[in-house]
Amino acid sequence: MSAVRWGRGAAGFGRALWPAGAPGLLAEEGALGGVWGRKRSSTASPCEQDRRKDWGHAELLEVLKARVRQLQAEGVAEVTVKRVAKRVAVARAPEAGGAQPPRQAQAGAEGAAPMLSSRWAQKLDDDQRLMERRKQRLEGKLQKHVEKVAWQKQLRSEPRLLSRKLASQLQHWEQGAPRSPWEEQLAQLLQEAPQGWSGEAAAAPADRGPESRLEGQRQRLLSFFECCLLTGNLPLAHHLLVTHHSKSQQQRLLTLSMYNMVMLGWARQGSFKELMYVFFMLKDAGLAPDLRSYAAALQCMGRLDQDAGTIRRCLKQMAQDGLQLQGLFTAVPLSAEERAELLRAVRKAKPAFTPPRPPVPPPQVNTSPLLREIYAKDPTVSYPRLHLSLKELQGLFRQQLRVEMATTVTVESVEKVPLLTKEVLHARKTLAGLRTRWRTALYRELQETKESEAHAAREGRLSLFPYLCLLSEKEIVGLLLQTLQALPAQGESLLFLAHELGLRVFKRKQLRNEVQELEQRYSKYLHLLASDTQVAEPCLPRQHWEALGAPEAPHEQPWPVSVVVQLGKQLAEVLVRAAQMPSSLAAPRSPGTLIPVLYHVYSFRSFRQIGILKPHPAFTQLLETAAERTLTFESTDVPMLCPPLPWTSPHSGAFLLSPTKMMRSVEGSQQHQLLLERCPPAELHGALDALTQLGNCAWRVNGRILDLVLELFTDKGCPRLGVPAPPSEAPRPPEGRQAPKGCLLPEVSPAEKAEMRRELARRLKVAREMQSLRADALYRLSLAQHLRHRVFWLPHNMDFRGRTYPCSPHFNHLGSDLARALLEFAQGRPLGPHGLNWLKIHLVNLTGLKKRESLQARRDYADELMEDILDSADRPMTGRKWWMEADEPWQALACCMEVAQAVRAPDPTAYVSHFPVHQDGSCNGLQHYAALGRDSVGAASVNLLPLDLPQDVYSEVAAQVEVFRRQDAEQGVRVAQVLEGFISRKVVKQTVMTVVYGVTRYGGRLQIEKRLREIHDFPQDFVWEASHYLVRQVFNSLQEMFSGTRSIQRWLTESARLISHTGSAVEWVTPLGIPVIQPYHRDSKVMIKGGLQSLTFSSSVDTSQKPNTLKQKNGFPPNFIHSLDSSHMMLTALHCYRKGLTFVSVHDCFWTHAADVAVMNQVCREQFVRLHSQPILHNLSRFLIKRFCSDPRTSKSIWVSRLMDTLLSVPKAGTFNLEQVKHSTYFFS
Repeated sequence: MSAVRWGRGAAGFGRALWPAGAPGLLAEEGALGGVWGRKRSSTASPCEQDRRKDWGHAELLEVLKARVRQLQAEGVAEVTVKRVAKRVAVARAPEAGGAQPPRQAQAGAEGAAPMLSSRWAQKLDDDQRLMERRKQRLEGKLQKHVEKVAWQKQLRSEPRLLSRKLASQLQHWEQGAPRSPWEEQLAQLLQEAPQGWSGEAAAAPADRGPESRLEGQRQRLLSFFECCLLTGNLPLAHHLLVTHHSKSQQQRLLTLSMYNMVMLGWARQGSFKELMYVFFMLKDAGLAPDLRSYAAALQCMGRLDQDAGTIRRCLKQMAQDGLQLQGLFTAVPLSAEERAELLRAVRKAKPAFTPPRPPVPPPQVNTSPLLREIYAKDPTVSYPRLHLSLKELQGLFRQQLRVEMATTVTVESVEKVPLLTKEVLHARKTLAGLRTRWRTALYRELQETKESEAHAAREGRLSLFPYLCLLSEKEIVGLLLQTLQALPAQGESLLFLAHELGLRVFKRKQLRNEVQELEQRYSKYLHLLASDTQVAEPCLPRQHWEALGAPEAPHEQPWPVSVVVQLGKQLAEVLVRAAQMPSSLAAPRSPGTLIPVLYHVYSFRSFRQIGILKPHPAFTQLLETAAERTLTFESTDVPMLCPPLPWTSPHSGAFLLSPTKMMRSVEGSQQHQLLLERCPPAELHGALDALTQLGNCAWRVNGRILDLVLELFTDKGCPRLGVPAPPSEAPRPPEGRQAPKGCLLPEVSPAEKAEMRRELARRLKVAREMQSLRADALYRLSLAQHLRHRVFWLPHNMDFRGRTYPCSPHFNHLGSDLARALLEFAQGRPLGPHGLNWLKIHLVNLTGLKKRESLQARRDYADELMEDILDSADRPMTGRKWWMEADEPWQALACCMEVAQAVRAPDPTAYVSHFPVHQDGSCNGLQHYAALGRDSVGAASVNLLPLDLPQDVYSEVAAQVEVFRRQDAEQGVRVAQVLEGFISRKVVKQTVMTVVYGVTRYGGRLQIEKRLREIHDFPQDFVWEASHYLVRQVFNSLQEMFSGTRSIQRWLTESARLISHTGSAVEWVTPLGIPVIQPYHRDSKVMIKGGLQSLTFSSSVDTSQKPNTLKQKNGFPPNFIHSLDSSHMMLTALHCYRKGLTFVSVHDCFWTHAADVAVMNQVCREQFVRLHSQPILHNLSRFLIKRFCSDPRTSKSIWVSRLMDTLLSVPKAGTFNLEQVKHSTYFFS
């Protein structure tokens, strides 16, 4: 959006509320061309031009009246004065679309009068309608101009001050003679500012007080001001600032940053009078100017070329306030042009002043002992390079740049291509016509909504007007049409839809525009990665990017959730009002009236009544018949076509133009971002470099697997292999007596009715799940097909615990077996002497067999199955189909194909493999617990000890549960007798795996119940009772096997409970220095009234609410362990990168080339030992004591006293020797 020009004072309001460069639909159609259309060559105002046209028409009318009288005398009675007048008026106004008058008939022709009469009468009838339309447009145009003039008078620029002294000073200065310039008044006003206040202390006077409940309102107000400045609506921001300042209750919401924001806006435009108004309000609010305030004032003086005396007094006052002149150039973020104007003003008072050069930050060195080796300078280090040349990478950069500037990506759908029958073609033509109509209606509705919101803003209310101006109307209309296209047949929750729409506007709202500078810097950065270039000194990508002097990306302030939802709800309602279709599409014989495409209905989900937007069945059928083959994605939702930008700060990295947060969080939450920003930059280097390394891995699509999956997908799917079936295969509602209408039959009993409702609900639930799975697979496969012949990258960020995730949600390696099988490394490596063996071991691991066997036994088993392996590779769909029996069938098939190509190569050791080989941790959560407690028994169960054969903790737990069951069965316990022969590794695995991550007995029971229902022979009447029994026995078994683990869990849980009772959320710092805070607070209800329905939702991220004790204590143990496994993964990633390996991970599953598995395993074991050699629990105890028990004001609290006692009693460690992990073959295998 380009900012509007705003003159000094309040002039120029005609363009204040509407961003330049984005005319509305009516203006595009020419209806408002006289007022807001393109500039004309005439210097007259638009209204003046219209009056001149009308005067010209009046003169012509007099001439025409005389001509009409002449024609009447000649017998042409059909021609009337009114028609002739209108005809020529239109003929003289070609801009209105009127036709030119017909050529005069040749003199002397016979029958000229009757022909002239009929021809003129017909044409004048047509032109009369054109004239009426032009008249309506002109009236509308003049009315809007009158309204704009009225709006200008309604916007306030002069403040109403609460201090009588300041109010009288303002009145005196406004009425003063020209001898008292505004600049001198500012200098005097600054001298009266409170002495000794620092800008930091005054930044938010109420932020630290008891008024934290107002924080949400402040965030909303701040986002409103930001959007006003972004969209060129500075007068509106000033108006709202004045309105709030004039009321004492609303003034409490204003902070110094808000005043500074508006001041800086006026300074950029050189409007010193308005800037002075803001300074008066700032003083009236009891705030002291800070560096930003002075920077705005001096910048404005520089633009106006004012005298040196005033500037000198301002600088003197700034020094008296304890602010350094150099800070204006080092601590205030300004553009180059703003710095130049600021320097111009300063040099008027101090001609010899030289601005300090941008401070060269001292070399920031991460002091963590875990990362000392990573950041040690070593000229012999050889970091991995890409397989692409500099020229190829530069071309890929330009492609990605185009994608992000377009904001969306359109790909071909992989749904089965329909035959182009007349019905299909007619449906597509109908859809195209409807979309044209909807686009016009959406423009109109959007403009009316903007006008309504602008009116609310003029009244001093926080409206959505500036948010609606963030994107052009064309972009918003396109966004709404995409939403309509993607809406499922069963509809979508209005709350969910509103949230998604609001988020999409927020994500698109600001793209960085320093494209040329970015291209030059990125080209230099590629010298570090390209295969045909060199750099002077080997370094990490982040270090190289920072050495290029790359400026930090602007910080993106998140919007409050209420703003996001309210904006999305408003847009959804615009879509509902605008999208209509002829009723004939629903009922062919019905009259051609228009009916809504979307209906708002209520439905029950999980015993809650929610509002749903549901498409009309006729529209859904029209979409199915048309079978259009395009899908549209946001540019940030698809993989990148070039290496991502290195992460250099919590909000700078990944995509080229689209702002991305390093730490993903619930929308509206700011506590994680604030923690990261307070953290010393060097402390985050480990996380930043690990995320960059993961994102720099180049990928490609496995084309052979994709072809096979598409073959099944376009047929009827194959749920057994993870390929969802189409909606046509979903269960239909019951028919006959069991149909929904059967409930109305009088002879149906209440029990039968209840059973019929349950069956209908079950079928609808299955249909919804199938639809969701199908859509997910459609997106993934369509993107895979789109990227089939390309190299692409997956930028990463992390959650609040440090666990990493790809930014692309639809196509990545964190998905199911099918999703992982579609991907392989774009850069291959020769197998070498041991690579083929690791491929064979990996294949056997994917089958789920031989888990208790040695690596050699697994290799031998693969050799025994070589015939089946080759058959699966050659004839996957027609052969013996051995691969389909594997636990991970698609990955097993991909591995079969890789093994087949390797064994058939002339030299298998030279075969270049792109296949990723995985190494999984053995119940990684329990591994960390066993290492923390030095638990020898637990360590042996999870392969921390070097043994000849791998231990399987899930089988051991199942065996222990079987012992308990046998004892109970002998004592006559009925459920124990029923479970005989049904207790297996599979039944207990999920519960054992998740118990270390905080699963409760209730959650564990549900997991076991699901497994039991999958066993066809198990008596279903005993499922509920058996699941209760088994979950109790699983917990008892874990208590016996992992006593050290349970003691650490109890200590963490009790610590979190007590911290929560002190009124704080649990915080800690990971071993790599990432600050963590648990975002669990008591729910605060947010209500958005009006429109289709009032939306009420809960927000758990409101930090003004007390912590949610239950979630804090239950979440601390699993979250703490997750922060440890993420630290171990990041350490492994960084050390593998330093050794030249390709490395990616899926949490505790590490991937690399087959040739490098042994090296990765060694690094993995070493880093685990180094991590747990730190006193992790004692460090945690010291941190929590310092954070929560060191405040003298709370030291006498009973909760703080108990917390101190608990934190000092750290669980004692056992005798397990960590060094043994280095020799454990099956630690990760």
